[in-house]
Amino acid sequence: MQIYSIITGSGKYIPEIVVKNEEFFNRTFTNDQGEVLAKPVPEIVRKFQEITDIQERRYLSSEYNTSDMAFFAAEKAIASAHIDPETLDYIIVAHNFGDILHNNVKSDMVPTLASRVKHLLKIENPDCVAYDLPFGCPGWVQGIIQANYYIKSGDAKSVLVIGAENLSRIADPHDVDSMIYSDGAGAVVLQAKESSSPIGLLCHKTRTDTLNEAHFLKMDISYHPEFADDTLFMKMNGRKLYEYALNTVPQLIKETIEKSGVPLTSIKKVLIHQANAKMDEAIIQRTFKLFDLPLTDSSRIMPMTISKLGNNSVATVPILYDMIIKGELEGHQINSGDHLVFASVGAGMNVNAFIYLVP
Repeated sequence: MQIYSIITGSGKYIPEIVVKNEEFFNRTFTNDQGEVLAKPVPEIVRKFQEITDIQERRYLSSEYNTSDMAFFAAEKAIASAHIDPETLDYIIVAHNFGDILHNNVKSDMVPTLASRVKHLLKIENPDCVAYDLPFGCPGWVQGIIQANYYIKSGDAKSVLVIGAENLSRIADPHDVDSMIYSDGAGAVVLQAKESSSPIGLLCHKTRTDTLNEAHFLKMDISYHPEFADDTLFMKMNGRKLYEYALNTVPQLIKETIEKSGVPLTSIKKVLIHQANAKMDEAIIQRTFKLFDLPLTDSSRIMPMTISKLGNNSVATVPILYDMIIKGELEGHQINSGDHLVFASVGAGMNVNAFIYLVP
């Protein structure tokens, strides 16, 4: 008998404020030189939707913060797992900007979001260790990988892994890329399970490229030369990021699948971070091409939520999992015996993936 890591519960928090593309029609968009874009804004927005497939996104209401979303998702995951929160050995919260007040765009990370979540959960157990994981969009996937190490080593039996992000408050309103970003949180409980045959998390792989790629995503002031102050916003080199993702993600997924010993034809779902529908389609097509296999309909294997939820960074993959496992994503389901790929790419630049066999 060996110890494996299995997901026993999941939860999510999707903010209630829906922001449709039409709400950007009155924006003034500028380029990185501070020049107002020449094309009419409605035309810019329509082209944006054509490329990304984003039609609307969710924004967090002013009374809540990132740690609140993390707490809401955590509560649901704990209830779903039917465990006493006092038995948790670790709480890992993946995020990138901490808490950001709606009227004060500054990152607040003291105390850590994990400590704030543990406080909100009213956990007294001092042996429940809470810490944050800033790792770009792949943060939640990396949190699962770290939790698996704790479980495999015998250091933990139960770990709560949360991905929560509030990108709407860190986006430059004069940057076209601001239409990509959204808010949300997803969480799972990962627990130890003895088994005579492999189950749960089978294998994983992560890479970090920094020599030439470290600053494809970075913080900088507004593109608009008359912006009121020197507030720092998230900035993205979209073209370079797109090229990086296509050159690294398919290969890393291939290597992870091969490491698991599971044939590609046995993979039922690829749950991938979603920032651009066209990019994700190119990634899955290139992955199949690396295996010399055709893929005529990616929709059956790669579920998508980006059209309605946008890109909520570390929350994307756990929200996607929770929606499927709870029957909330039409046309998709996860069953016992299914092999899944979880994968992400983002700031750092970081790429990671793990193979999961549903118990």
